[in-house]
Amino acid sequence: MASIFDIPVQSNDGQSLTLERYKGKVLLVVNVASKCGLTPQYEGLEKLYEDKREQGLEVLAFPANNFKEQEPGSDQEIKEFCTLTYNVQFPLFAKVSVAGEDRHPLYGELTAAKPDATGEGPMRERLAGYGIQTNAAPEVLWNFEKFVIGRDGQVVARFSPDVSPDDPRLQQMIEAELAK
Repeated sequence: MASIFDIPVQSNDGQSLTLERYKGKVLLVVNVASKCGLTPQYEGLEKLYEDKREQGLEVLAFPANNFKEQEPGSDQEIKEFCTLTYNVQFPLFAKVSVAGEDRHPLYGELTAAKPDATGEGPMRERLAGYGIQTNAAPEVLWNFEKFVIGRDGQVVARFSPDVSPDDPRLQQMIEAELAK
């Protein structure tokens, strides 16, 4: 299995890079969208980033348009939205696919490492109630699914989209990884 740190990604401004620059940090990787019912989680993600950044947390946002086309904008439009609406300071990356045949290799590694999400259930049931067919595990369920990666690059946890940034389960996992 490739190291998470070796997988090529693009920054929001189109720069090619890898996550190597974040080696030694605890990462919270989140697929985000601007037009989702969960979009207000940006506010909690930014607060989490501000509160824990000095301890070594990086929140890495990967916009994705996989779910009901809830991220239709260009990378520039996404950056403007995040900055103006939520004053997002954490790193934004170029829009990627997080599910399906065109899934970005990073999400292939993340979902293979942690096929099941903590908090799984209520979100899937709610979406089904709206008549929305969802991806089967291990695919990403929806926008704002969260992966916690330890300082060593190992995927240590996965949280369903409706586990908010202030959820004690997520907070405790991040705290435990930061303490290592």
